[in-house]
Amino acid sequence: MNYNIKSTIFLATIIFSASFVASTANAAPESNKSDAMKAKMQKIDTDGDGKFSRAEIAQYKGLAKNFDKIDTNNDGYLTKDEMKAQHAKSAESKLKAIDSNQDGRISRAEADAKTPMLAKHFDKIDANKDGFIDKAEMETVRLHRQRRQ
Repeated sequence: MNYNIKSTIFLATIIFSASFVASTANAAPESNKSDAMKAKMQKIDTDGDGKFSRAEIAQYKGLAKNFDKIDTNNDGYLTKDEMKAQHAKSAESKLKAIDSNQDGRISRAEADAKTPMLAKHFDKIDANKDGFIDKAEMETVRLHRQRRQ
């Protein structure tokens, strides 16, 4: 998976999460999404041991390619915690790439220039309406996303 595809997937996750934050009144769909995610994870975890072997994730090229990088304890399996840690590390590096002036926050201009999808949903993510998306706002989106899983 190249950088642009990874960025698009990452930003789609942020945008989806931001939409969730903006519509907290929809509790029932949230549980349906959580159930769907659990069902997908169970489908991937074919032996039901709560972790993913190389064979189980072979069809997911991005995971398979980065298996050794994600498997930080080198036990031959990917756990939910290892995958979350890798996602957080990846998210941080992608946010730094968007943050042109490295001030720790993303302006609308930076979003417009580098990530049209993020720019499209900028106002939903910018909870305090200060014209910037900061780490706290991104963390709020991440926590809402994590609760769904």
